[in-house]
Amino acid sequence: MQQPEPDGKQVQPFFTRLRPHTGEPAAAGNARREMVAMVVVVVTLFAAMEITSRFVPDYIMPSPLVVLQSLVESLRTEQSHIWITMARLAAAVAFSMVVGIVLGLVMGTYAGIRPYLRSLIIIDTGIPALSWMLIAVFWFKDPEARIFFILTLILVPFYALNVYDGMRALSTDLVDMIESFRPSRLQVLLFLVAPHIVPYVFLTTRSVIGYAIRMAIFAELVASAVGIGSRMSLAQSTFHIDQVLAWTIFLVVFNLVVQGAVTLLENKLLKWRPEANVR
Repeated sequence: MQQPEPDGKQVQPFFTRLRPHTGEPAAAGNARREMVAMVVVVVTLFAAMEITSRFVPDYIMPSPLVVLQSLVESLRTEQSHIWITMARLAAAVAFSMVVGIVLGLVMGTYAGIRPYLRSLIIIDTGIPALSWMLIAVFWFKDPEARIFFILTLILVPFYALNVYDGMRALSTDLVDMIESFRPSRLQVLLFLVAPHIVPYVFLTTRSVIGYAIRMAIFAELVASAVGIGSRMSLAQSTFHIDQVLAWTIFLVVFNLVVQGAVTLLENKLLKWRPEANVR
């Protein structure tokens, strides 16, 4: 209900301004603003690099032009390392997604197993990534097994806990309505739970992809002789900071591309979902 202000104007309650919108103009406007902001930030960072490079030695901060030249050279000569890192990331994220979804569904469905499984996952989240990396070096001889083991144990808890939280967020009224039709457990999972947890899976993927890239590079630096992480380690040992910065720029761009692809896929699959706009 609207209430009059002392001067006679009507005050619109805050929550009445939360209205769903699905119009394309608003989404396009948000995308343009984000793109402009990204361009401004990138230009500012490159300007800061250029100014700093004029006052410090090249081995501390090279000019952006030198870094970009190094990036082009690395992309031309180190393609095999790039594809290896991407393949490792894709395999680990896909496997972690599947295992995490299964664990989350089990926790949300079977009350007897839930406390033990959740406790195990919570303990896993408390173990530092460096500990898993060092353990993997002792346990596995193959570098691919080491990196896959490290990434999986780091990423699975994110998916498992978010899927479990998604199941807990199910409307009890909706669950009661579905159960009135006496469906099988498989039907409940397919027609109620699965559509409900899809947004949680996308949210988790967007949240962990940058973290997964950082962990993959760190794991390659520690446990592998091939991949982008190993190239960055070699550049550091030979004092080529331009190559380190070049690989860093590549990883930032790669993260943005993956984030954008996941967002586009999410918007396409969930275009039926209304989006609240706070005005």
